[in-house]
Amino acid sequence: MNLADIQRIAARGESGEAEFKKSTAQLRRAAETLCGFLNTNGGHLLFGVSPDGTIAGQDVADSTLRDIAATLARFEPPAPIAIERVPLEPRGEVLVLTAAMAHESRPFVFGGRPYQRVGSTTSLMPQDRYQRLLLEREHARRRWENEVASGVALDDVDHEEILRTVRLGIAAGRLPESTGNDIGDILDRLQLRKGEQVLNACVVLFGTGLEQDFPQCHLRLARFRGTDKSAFLDSRQAHGHAFLLLNEAMSFMMRHLPIAGRFEPDRLERIDEPLFPVAALREAVINAICHRTYTHAGGAVSVAIYDDRLEIWSDGTLPFDLKPEDLKRNHESRPRNPLIAGVFYRRGLIEQWGRGTEKIVELCTGAGHPEPEFGEQAGSVRVRFLPGGYLAPRSVTEDLAGRQREVLDILAGAPRLALREIRVRMAAPPADRTIREDLLRLKRRGLVGTEGHGRGAHWFLARGAGTGGRQVPNRAGIGQE
Repeated sequence: MNLADIQRIAARGESGEAEFKKSTAQLRRAAETLCGFLNTNGGHLLFGVSPDGTIAGQDVADSTLRDIAATLARFEPPAPIAIERVPLEPRGEVLVLTAAMAHESRPFVFGGRPYQRVGSTTSLMPQDRYQRLLLEREHARRRWENEVASGVALDDVDHEEILRTVRLGIAAGRLPESTGNDIGDILDRLQLRKGEQVLNACVVLFGTGLEQDFPQCHLRLARFRGTDKSAFLDSRQAHGHAFLLLNEAMSFMMRHLPIAGRFEPDRLERIDEPLFPVAALREAVINAICHRTYTHAGGAVSVAIYDDRLEIWSDGTLPFDLKPEDLKRNHESRPRNPLIAGVFYRRGLIEQWGRGTEKIVELCTGAGHPEPEFGEQAGSVRVRFLPGGYLAPRSVTEDLAGRQREVLDILAGAPRLALREIRVRMAAPPADRTIREDLLRLKRRGLVGTEGHGRGAHWFLARGAGTGGRQVPNRAGIGQE
């Protein structure tokens, strides 16, 4: 750090990541603030700068540095605090103490007491937050994923999938191009071994043939008839490593979800896509794999498709103090299994830490659907996808005649159509009176609108009857098979 850096920090003023002290005479109060920095997001403490940002400097003797060292020795655990000396002209120095962000080591205490930083204020940390941070620290050090997988050797992992991870990681710019083809070296780079021993996280990501020893590497897939679990249309199970399970889940959903067609400006061809955005579904399955609890042998990720919704479930509660409503807004990323999540990130499957659930919401609402619902129930976390527009309530769509669906499809391809224009586009047009009755029924349901009267009336797909009012399904709702 140089004088220009000091000037920039001083110009911004004191904040959650910066505090100024005129001299080391305030060393104890400064240490409390450093403790607060360590327990939040890190920060800089500047000796020789007044609270108003005036850079005056101070004389720094050997005794000054000894006092600082003795003070830092009172932190528990040992604090990652760097000391820099920035000289001023004509005399004096600014001492910069930088507390690094160290979430896996917090809570830190100074003199036996924990402190926190809230805005530009340092205060004692409440007992409940201190206890929660203690639990987080224990979790960071001793997790199921970073324990040695007893009896598992390099021959028990999928070498081709590991090499594919390297290729994808290099292409995404998240692994160095110098990464070679040595499986052991790759696992070391991904932090999936301790010495020569494979970790549980490696088994989850790349294990093969380990169904008996790791039954929790399991995926349940079901397509139910109706809106409850009383009858199956399809039920499957899969066991294997995470990337195999991801592919199985996506294939199952693509097979059972209705296909929706949409039209884009300046294009005559209809674009056929699954009802829900593929990227949102993939993100939800990845979240379930990365954030679930693996300690229960009978645990699994589950995908359930009903006539009116799609749900993805994973074992375990939300980590630490997260609540379901937090998942729809910006929140700190604290994956339950950071080693597993880290490999998904390196493969380019996770774009930005802490943004997965927000991305799911944005993709669904952007496609004209309601916001997905996040929830916890009976020790599991759930995300529920609901179809929007005229797909939303099954009671609206289950009794639409095939001819009425054809009318909706025709209206999706044009901004406004007169009745005669609708008729000429129909495969087997009935009498005008029948088409008009169909249009009036669809209008009463809020699926189409009209402008004008009599022969001059023009019909259009109602706003919200699909993605941006321009999307219609080839099959109605989730429930039509």
